[in-house]
Amino acid sequence: LSTDVTDERFPALIFDEEVFGDFTFTTKFKCVDGRTEQMAGVAFRYRDAKNYYVIRASGLGNNLRFYKFVNGDRSAPIGPEVPIARGVWHELTVECKGNQIRCLLNGKEAIPTLTDNSFAFGKLGFWTKSDSVSHFADAKVVYTPRETLAKVLVRELFEKKTSISEVVIYIAMGTGQDLRVVASRNEKLLGTPGGELEKHVIAKDVMYTGTDKPRDLLVVTLPMHDRNGEVVAAVRVEMKPFLGQTEQNAMLRAMPIIKRMEQRFKEAKDLVE
Repeated sequence: LSTDVTDERFPALIFDEEVFGDFTFTTKFKCVDGRTEQMAGVAFRYRDAKNYYVIRASGLGNNLRFYKFVNGDRSAPIGPEVPIARGVWHELTVECKGNQIRCLLNGKEAIPTLTDNSFAFGKLGFWTKSDSVSHFADAKVVYTPRETLAKVLVRELFEKKTSISEVVIYIAMGTGQDLRVVASRNEKLLGTPGGELEKHVIAKDVMYTGTDKPRDLLVVTLPMHDRNGEVVAAVRVEMKPFLGQTEQNAMLRAMPIIKRMEQRFKEAKDLVE
């Protein structure tokens, strides 16, 4: 509990023992007191004090809001005006699946499903603001044991109907480290080293096309970039050719896959942590 009225101060109690990707978190909360603020909320996909999502209720403002902090900058709030009675228990549920975020207040959807790619995983905790005195109880989290984002990206691709036969992601895990497979439809490939072609794709930021004649496949190997445009991985995309398909056609089939993946992460470590 704190009665410090400093604005833009956000006391939080973060659970440090686990990192969550996809989850449903439910807690009861009660706004008890506060002269300048009476807020209670959930911080989630929490990376550090400057990078996380929050959904919070305000007993003084009578509203529910979602926003995010990215490098300490707060986004514009999203959410409805809704009565938040002081001294009364309410129930808040936050559900994250991939880049989709749902919020329920007292069992009813309170904010339309949000789509945001800023954070793929992080910690969970209780959140307040300034001099808010808030109580929390009966917290419960149901979650999917976390896969690395690289594995999720490959798995999600094959959950839908696709003409792609295989996707393999190669990353060098650290400075001076060998290039290794970090995600593939074929789990037996995980950890196997990349070859000279994959290294060249990363070093020169170029694409290559070729064929795997024994398996009658077209193969495109492409660079994957982070938010700053730096090459962080090589991705091998294998596909069955259609009649008359050219190497240019194959590249055009593979490039949208990489573009969608690039939208899901900020930097290389997001793919493998």
